Amino acid sequence: MEHHIKTCHGSVSVVVYGDQEKPALITYPDVALNYLSCFQGLFLCPEAVSLLLHNFCIYHISPPGHEFGAAPVCSNDPSPSVEDLADQILEVLNFFSLEAVMCMGITAGAYILSLFAIKHKDRVLGLILISPLCKAPSWSEWFYYKVVSNLLYYYGMSGLLKDIFLQRYFSKEARGSSEVPERDVVHECRRLLGERHRSSLMRFLEAVNRRHDLTDGLRSLKCRTLIFVGDQSPFHSETLHMVTALDRKYSALVEVQACGSMVTEEQPHAMLIPMEFFFMGFGLYRPGRVSDSPRSPLSPSCISPELLSPESLGIKLKPIKTRVPTKC
Repeated sequence: MEHHIKTCHGSVSVVVYGDQEKPALITYPDVALNYLSCFQGLFLCPEAVSLLLHNFCIYHISPPGHEFGAAPVCSNDPSPSVEDLADQILEVLNFFSLEAVMCMGITAGAYILSLFAIKHKDRVLGLILISPLCKAPSWSEWFYYKVVSNLLYYYGMSGLLKDIFLQRYFSKEARGSSEVPERDVVHECRRLLGERHRSSLMRFLEAVNRRHDLTDGLRSLKCRTLIFVGDQSPFHSETLHMVTALDRKYSALVEVQACGSMVTEEQPHAMLIPMEFFFMGFGLYRPGRVSDSPRSPLSPSCISPELLSPESLGIKLKPIKTRVPTKC
């Protein structure tokens, strides 16, 4: 079911899947994408569905103007900042009467959710971040996406710009070459990029290009954090910087080989076992593992001291090389 929620910073679309009596997991996509183009690969895996929908109600939040069938944004509306986008999440949680939630975001979406977690620590139980941003853009990145924004303004989502965004999302192998066709997931993402309104995309891109450094705030963040990054992601080094800023007692990194930024689409199977162990720390299990109710409460009081240790995740606190030979 899709909800259009009016906030202080404009309307936001939220698509809800599952039993709303269960704990909440919210998602936030990367630039130019929505929940379908960012998370479909993960949620189409039967193992992921059994793990996620058994334990959570999913709330897919789309950046303003990125939902399906969105109308063009009025040029007179003020452009939101990353702070505004993070504040929208709080209003979404209040709209659905949600307390603390699990969060999953990709790149720019991971930045927005990390900022939200820093600002509202009591409303976040855990973070699952894929190829996250955490620093202010470098001069070269700022200039690069300023040029992209200008190209969008004058030419719309051209073939060149689609290629630029696909390089942001996928590995070279997935994008193919003159001899090897691009993978189906890349082809579908290319098609979906053509559905974005340039005005909505430019506003989100501008907000991300004006982001500030989160490093100091991350040092005080105590919620459990599981980070995935593809070894071919353009944001690989920034992800490693984020890991060094986070408290090692509460964070773990999984590095996925032969993969770009969108691990959820390129190699979703690589996420399953780390996520399963991560959720076990909150008393949540894949169906069939235990006879407990799927409505296990997600509160720190439910977590035994043993499960709070990094080793309980089954993941070392250093990059884990993971390769998945087959697609989901």
